[in-house]
Amino acid sequence: MTTRSHARTLLLAAALLAGGAAQAVQPEEVMKDPAQEARAREISAGLRCLVCQNQSIDDSDAPLARDLRLIVRERIRAGDDNQQVEDFVVRRYGEFVLLRPVLGWHTLLLWLTPLAALLLGALGIWRLARRRAPPLPAGLSASEEAEVAALLRRK
Repeated sequence: MTTRSHARTLLLAAALLAGGAAQAVQPEEVMKDPAQEARAREISAGLRCLVCQNQSIDDSDAPLARDLRLIVRERIRAGDDNQQVEDFVVRRYGEFVLLRPVLGWHTLLLWLTPLAALLLGALGIWRLARRRAPPLPAGLSASEEAEVAALLRRK
């Protein structure tokens, strides 16, 4: 490769890395007050897009995600603190909208399942390790040795 092609490859890699975390927030959604915008981004990062489900509302281009971003900004303008904004959205859309579910009795199974899976895996590995290998046969009996000798003589 030439130096020029190396430079192009590096430039392409840098462009791809720089654009990796593209935000879906449109310029008209951005609040004029930088502190309020930072709060809106912080809250939005913890809210799930109900259409995409594996993205925050900040990362999603779905119309419902845009509506949620606007609701967050509207509640901040109304003077709500971060918890009040989150509570408002949860009351309206349910706890599923939270990317990080709350720890409570109703979500205990969700939180304990990974731990239970690890413990069951460790128990399985421990039981496999404790299994004893079957004893190896002591050797061939005299009759078996005679059969092997007879088979070898036929060749």
